[in-house]
Amino acid sequence: MPDPQTTGTPAEQPSGGRSRWLAPLVILAVVAALIAAALWMGGDDDSEQAAGTAAPAEGTEQPGAVEHPDQVAQPDLSEEEARDPDDLLAEGPVDAPVVLVMFSDFQCPYCAQWSHETLPVLREYVERGELRIEYRDVNIYGDESERAARAVLAAAKQDRFQDYHDALFADGEIRSPQELDEDSLVELAGDLDLDTEQFTADLNSEEVAATIDANARQGIELGAMSTPAFLLDGTPMAGAQPTEVFTDALDDALAEAEG
Repeated sequence: MPDPQTTGTPAEQPSGGRSRWLAPLVILAVVAALIAAALWMGGDDDSEQAAGTAAPAEGTEQPGAVEHPDQVAQPDLSEEEARDPDDLLAEGPVDAPVVLVMFSDFQCPYCAQWSHETLPVLREYVERGELRIEYRDVNIYGDESERAARAVLAAAKQDRFQDYHDALFADGEIRSPQELDEDSLVELAGDLDLDTEQFTADLNSEEVAATIDANARQGIELGAMSTPAFLLDGTPMAGAQPTEVFTDALDDALAEAEG
């Protein structure tokens, strides 16, 4: 279940979708609740038991074996990786051994935090050819987010994806909605020495809008209703968790890929 401390969820969210990775997360939550309930029913008010550190009293009937959450099978959603050589919203080789798909929103503060703290570390894997990152903006915070996503793709058409993406999350902070209006986004393009006339044309093109819409629908249909959300080697991950959580999972995936 997404951690509210590491994910952003808008007050109003889009409806519908397959929510394919919600099922295993719900299973994890249910199993955890069953474990907690079993411990509570078999214990007393002692603080050690409340902390889960005390041994059960002799003769106390033990609850039945419950599968540990770590043992619940994770879904494999690696088919959601595009590995499209023409994908402008991606970093790293198409044949990288591991792919990270990130579902994000340019008004999500946790996405900005993750991009500032963790993304630079993962880009070291990208530079070594070990990782490909595919960015999918779900735009759950509304029109300003969608406009910013189109702006990033417009910048990517001038081979400036990273620069523009990182500028929107400068210093790990999000921009205000007013700073995501068209004039501000074009001004930012000018600050980055992009061709602003071409940038504006691409920003408002049907082609760019269609790509951004398709990316958003992919995330929503997968149930990525809180951001950031990820698929690392096909396995769902939720929230701007510490960097080592991602590097540990990535190292494990690389080891498995190497056989």
